[in-house]
Amino acid sequence: MNLIIDKHSVTPQSGQSLLDMVRQLGLATDRLSTNPLAARIAGEVFTLNYIPLREKDVANTKTRSAVAASGGEVKLIRYQDTAGKAAYTRTAQFVIFLALNRLWPEARARMHCTVNYGIFFELEKPEDYSIQRLRQEIADIIAADIPLIRTRTTTREAIAYFDANQKSDKARVLRWRKAEHFDWYCYENFRDYYYGEMLPSTGYLSVWQVLDAPGGFVFVLPDDHDPDRVGLYKDSPQFLHVYTEGQRWGELMECEDVADLNELVKSGKIRELIRVNEALHEKRYSQIADMVCQRGAKAVMLAGPSSSGKTTSANRLATQLRVHGKKPILMSLDDYYIDRDKIAPGPDGKVDLEHINTIDTDLFSQHLQALLRGEEVELPSFNFKTGSREWKGHKLRLTEQTVIIVEGIHGLNPMLLPKDLDDKLVFRLYVSPLLPLDLDHHNRIPSSYLRLLRRIVRDFEGRGSSVQRTLSMWESVQRGEKRWIFPFQENADVIFNSSTLYELPVLKKHIFPLLTAVEPDDEYYDEVRGIVKVLNYIEEADVDDEIPPTSLVREFIGGNTFYR
Repeated sequence: MNLIIDKHSVTPQSGQSLLDMVRQLGLATDRLSTNPLAARIAGEVFTLNYIPLREKDVANTKTRSAVAASGGEVKLIRYQDTAGKAAYTRTAQFVIFLALNRLWPEARARMHCTVNYGIFFELEKPEDYSIQRLRQEIADIIAADIPLIRTRTTTREAIAYFDANQKSDKARVLRWRKAEHFDWYCYENFRDYYYGEMLPSTGYLSVWQVLDAPGGFVFVLPDDHDPDRVGLYKDSPQFLHVYTEGQRWGELMECEDVADLNELVKSGKIRELIRVNEALHEKRYSQIADMVCQRGAKAVMLAGPSSSGKTTSANRLATQLRVHGKKPILMSLDDYYIDRDKIAPGPDGKVDLEHINTIDTDLFSQHLQALLRGEEVELPSFNFKTGSREWKGHKLRLTEQTVIIVEGIHGLNPMLLPKDLDDKLVFRLYVSPLLPLDLDHHNRIPSSYLRLLRRIVRDFEGRGSSVQRTLSMWESVQRGEKRWIFPFQENADVIFNSSTLYELPVLKKHIFPLLTAVEPDDEYYDEVRGIVKVLNYIEEADVDDEIPPTSLVREFIGGNTFYR
């Protein structure tokens, strides 16, 4: 069977890798923006080290299943593709931890979190630590162009290796692995795995930067829009403080990683974790209400990315404000959408509903200014069925005790506020689930992963949407967040961490049957498989009865009393 690689026909030879064929066809380049990094075959992502025709396939006159399912069609993946950036990031992790293992094998290192284009790594710096030495070691490993070939061992052997090399975090999580085999990448005395495909070799990491930072260092990735240059990294002290605070709380609750969480599920102590986590959230909402009242703010601008729990947060904050004798009124920025037929499509011919220009910022600014002056304002309503704004006689005038809570993804965008506004009258609140939970020290569970699980469950439970429909919109949602939400998060007076340590086992009960029903020939199978890889390590928990009706988690699994 011939292969069609990006519309180029080639006859694979026995033992020849995709990378060999890419070079044979002249498709390899020296620029990250155009160089192929991986391949998609029948919906699955493969390393370019994948061999489509093995010697045993020739002997048995068989075709590998993915190649057969695709009819021989191979689509090359580059950095701008989500899967390409993910492979680049995993390879960077491998190089970084290999470098640390060579330089300071006894030093405790941990992948911390992602901030704009930077990945923050926590490191207990030894006495002879030097950021210059680390940079040089990383550069040397990249220059060596080490092939990244995945090999298979047994799970038992992998556990024994990690135990013997003081990597108890990895050994513990593997004890929850149900499969008897385990795939990893090996070089010298270093063994590791990053839950997904890698680049063909370390030399593919052509664009990067390492910056020193308190408590560790930052690895800066390429720019999403121009991968041939390093992305702009900006310090985000508030974000890092809140994330680190969440990690400290996880340590206090003895729930730092998935192995800890699974043990709490098995012992039944997850119920106590739920109660404490919910109490922590309630205390934080109370503290935020105190700050709003102490400032004398008349408006709370509440923003956050998709599935962060904005609506529940707005309602719970309103409850706490009532304790202060306030009369909170909830407003939604969605009601200030411009009529759909008045929004110009983008260069791709599609309307970007995440764009700030879909909001009538001038009208909102005028209304907010008038309300703060004590004037009466008629508020609009947006009809999502007709795609147009409606006026239903809903009028509002603020009293001495009124506080309006304005909720929407653009809530922190300065374009919404009048230029001459008294800053004390507005309180800015950013809500985001900054999950401080790791698989192991080298593999964290991204907050975006938690938000995606929440959204899949909510879309299915509340809207009857399939997993595939939610995934089809997710990339567009994330692009909008990077452009219109994340750049303004440091403008917040307070960042509220809306994650809960207990929810992954709860969400798994709701989501796992949906995910495992997706067939290999489905166009979203690879994305689903990536989600399942993590959930396979997590024990399911049937504890919905313990979750309060006002919990953030209820916004996604159902039963939230704010929606009745």
